[in-house]
Amino acid sequence: MVDTSDSGRYLSFDRDEWAVLRAATPLTIRERDLEALRGINEKIDLDEVAAVHLPLTRLLNLYVSATQNLHKVSATFMGSMAPKVPYVIGIAGSVAVGKSTFARILQALLARWPEHPKVDLITTDGFLFPNRVLDDRGIMNRKGFPESYDTKTLLQFLRDLKAGAPEVSAPVYSHVVYDILEGDCITVRQPDILILEGLNVLQVGNESNEFVSDYFDFSIYIDAKEADIEEWYVERFHALRETVFRDPDSFFKMYAHLTEEQADQTARMIWREINGKNLVENIEPTKTRASLVVEKGRDHRVTNVRLRRL
Repeated sequence: MVDTSDSGRYLSFDRDEWAVLRAATPLTIRERDLEALRGINEKIDLDEVAAVHLPLTRLLNLYVSATQNLHKVSATFMGSMAPKVPYVIGIAGSVAVGKSTFARILQALLARWPEHPKVDLITTDGFLFPNRVLDDRGIMNRKGFPESYDTKTLLQFLRDLKAGAPEVSAPVYSHVVYDILEGDCITVRQPDILILEGLNVLQVGNESNEFVSDYFDFSIYIDAKEADIEEWYVERFHALRETVFRDPDSFFKMYAHLTEEQADQTARMIWREINGKNLVENIEPTKTRASLVVEKGRDHRVTNVRLRRL
């Protein structure tokens, strides 16, 4: 274990050093569970879960328990029963870097700890403006960029959650129709832990003094070289061309019958003009704000983990 060059803000662990910190934490999911949690084109296996996720869940269990105890102390001091306040974990990273799969596995493992059995997962996709709004504003081609999100609604969701509201609701997004499902919502009822996953959850801006990350107790950035993420995006595009894009309701059904060469060219054009640009301009600059940075190699396997000093 060595210090990184980030002004001593992080402790850096290689894969083996991090894996040791699992200690006696048991692996509580099996291959059939993992199969249901994997995203398209994800190559994660149980060895990866044991080496990367189990040490993290052990750390988070300690953090969550300490935070819960702190709330009890505060309630005792004030002589009242304070409302239950969820521990909020933010997960950020590029399109195709594997953050959604990471979040689902983390949710499954954390929910198996007896101290915090109720773990909910919300993605910021549900807080994108509907396509009709993006069209009206002329920013449909910037979906996923900071200005495409209804940040006001997302912040209110987090305020209510952290205020101990009995229930809060989040909009639902469909990756098939590529739009918000009007009238649908996900209701969150005072979980022990809430995981919020999205591209720009660590983003800060100039128009407000309040940021989404203000409500995080812990944050994770999934990192990889841009060239590797581009290749993963292209591979995923090819996989979607054979699956989701063939759905008659798919927004991208026009891509289903592209040739291999056309699909490759289209995917790289989308990466170059949209996703890669968003990564460089908005997502990657937020990496140093994370509590934990998980670095992945070309084969999708985690190579290093950096933990911010307390």
